[in-house]
Amino acid sequence: MSDASLPTADRAYRHVRTRLLDGSWPGGTLLSEGVVATELGLSRTPVREAFLRLQSEGFLHLYPKRGAQVVPIAPGEARDVLAARVLFEHAAVDTLAARGPAALTAAAADLLAACEHRDPHPVEAGRHFHLTLLRAAGNPVLTSLYQTLWDRQIRVSAAATATADHAERDHAEHLALARALAVPDPARARELVTAHADSLLARMT
Repeated sequence: MSDASLPTADRAYRHVRTRLLDGSWPGGTLLSEGVVATELGLSRTPVREAFLRLQSEGFLHLYPKRGAQVVPIAPGEARDVLAARVLFEHAAVDTLAARGPAALTAAAADLLAACEHRDPHPVEAGRHFHLTLLRAAGNPVLTSLYQTLWDRQIRVSAAATATADHAERDHAEHLALARALAVPDPARARELVTAHADSLLARMT
């Protein structure tokens, strides 16, 4: 769906969210409803709704009659976000393991397909791979929470994930995880989930 076909509040949300995640508006930046509304050719109301939504996700802090401020990335936030990601992904692997080998190998097939037909943009390739794992576990609440967590990860890891080296390492680590599930070896898959997060954290620090 193109931005032009989205409801105005969703258009405003997508625009502001993209600028936050790609680092265009770093922590501490003051945002004006009026300025953003003018950029998009919208009224202030949908922009205000977008700001409220992004405040609930932890990206903005609103000041009545003043606009919003981009919440700075806190010291240790990258480590905390990745630790939370590991918990979500361990839960997904454990859920699949509890269902038996067939569930693990089915998830592995989907993950291997994601590796084979990867998005040329590394961040989107990573998002697709990891959400495929979460969706395989069949818990939509967990998946929805994970998507918000993923956005926070994009923001804190923007510099580290913009290199060709990152794309190749990520792809290799994704393949290793998918192959562990295909065996199936859920214990090894859990280890690789942790190692994958540790690898990214090392590139970010």
